[in-house]
Amino acid sequence: MRERLPDAPPTTGDLPPEPLSHSLKQRHLTMLGLGGVIGAGLFVGSGAGIGIAGPAIICSYLLAGVLAMLVMRALGEMSAAMPASGSFSVYAERALGRWAGFSAGWLYWFLLVVVLAVEATGAAKIANGWVPSVDQWVWVLLFMVVFTVSNLAAVKNFGEFEFWFAALKVGAIVLFLILGTLAIFGVLPDTDPVGMTNLTGHGGFFPQGFGGVVAGMLAVIFAFGGLEVVTIAAAESDDPARSVSRAVRSAVWRILFFYVGSMVVIVTLLPWDSLEPGQSPYVAVLDSIGIPGAGQIMNIVVFVALLSALNANLYGSSRMIFSLAEREEAPKSLLKVSGGGVPRRAVFASVAFGFVSVVLNLLWPDTIFLYMLNAVGAVLLFVWALIAVSQLKLRRRIERDMPERLVLPMWLFPYATWAALAGMAAVLVLMLFDDSARPQLLWSTGAALLVLAMAGVRELRERRGPKA
Repeated sequence: MRERLPDAPPTTGDLPPEPLSHSLKQRHLTMLGLGGVIGAGLFVGSGAGIGIAGPAIICSYLLAGVLAMLVMRALGEMSAAMPASGSFSVYAERALGRWAGFSAGWLYWFLLVVVLAVEATGAAKIANGWVPSVDQWVWVLLFMVVFTVSNLAAVKNFGEFEFWFAALKVGAIVLFLILGTLAIFGVLPDTDPVGMTNLTGHGGFFPQGFGGVVAGMLAVIFAFGGLEVVTIAAAESDDPARSVSRAVRSAVWRILFFYVGSMVVIVTLLPWDSLEPGQSPYVAVLDSIGIPGAGQIMNIVVFVALLSALNANLYGSSRMIFSLAEREEAPKSLLKVSGGGVPRRAVFASVAFGFVSVVLNLLWPDTIFLYMLNAVGAVLLFVWALIAVSQLKLRRRIERDMPERLVLPMWLFPYATWAALAGMAAVLVLMLFDDSARPQLLWSTGAALLVLAMAGVRELRERRGPKA
């Protein structure tokens, strides 16, 4: 049995070796870092942010991206020093106690398995549009089975799936940026230089004032979720510390470039108020510059993005619950590992709840599932806050006990970490006063309090010890 960590670990020693496979390569992690957050939220959901903030959505993405970069740098510092399949859940436990690791792990697991339903249903709707004769639920079942088999077979299969999925998404964005830039300068056939007309006209760069920037940030910040899976996957690479260090370094800057660059192209080429609600701004841009079949091209990219996210979330949720089981915070039966180093029971547990979420989404999308979705709406920010607090505490221990492992130090420590915490607090306050975001915050707070109560009950029972 693995030795239980004390409530307040005094040192930062080595974590026990993981019994999982170590077959992920550097290329897998790098592309996972790049593609992990490039999803439907960017390709389709960014239109809502533009409608709220106008051209100033560029500032909204910058603010949200900087916050995400600070959190990922803090997480990368700990992951490079102490790679673990439970990632931030393990670090929260070592820094703050078992209650923190328990809470972070279970909240994140719940977030992933609920979002699985959104991704599977979204991909099924697109596939049903292509092949109407096949019911939507059949597509959902097919996707869930395919990716369950992929995750059960070997971790390298997950890595290969994600590598090629991410490569397609990254390639699509790079091509979009190239075409968009050429169109801005009038280099493409039948295009003229657009200048600054769309940036300064139609109400100016800040048509909704600074309030629009803030509202836009609330609309887009959760699109940066997903980078955390890189640090979970790093524990199964051939060189965890080096791999996570490289992946985090390359991912945060390039993703910020892709996101902000895309917004610059979109709002420069098109009047921000010309975009139709629900329409992908990427499709609108491609149509405007005369790319044939733009709608179907983006449908394919969004389809791949959804399947990629489904695959990554199934992987991340199975490793998180496996790590919880390792620390005796989930059923021990989930610890069984295949000969190839795959925690198959943990995969089954995650996909089983994922299937339940899918059924709820198909049957009651506006009632039961909506409550579940609201319950995880702000969980990402809670997890990010635990990451930042954990890094504040563990940094001193790493410097004292193993300074040679501080290969990816947090920028401007501790000021940048405190700045990230202040930013997250500000976002939570803004959510409280935003009519559309308030339900998510309240339901997520309720879910977090429930998990904290469960953690508290567990600790009380352990302190009392077994009855005589």
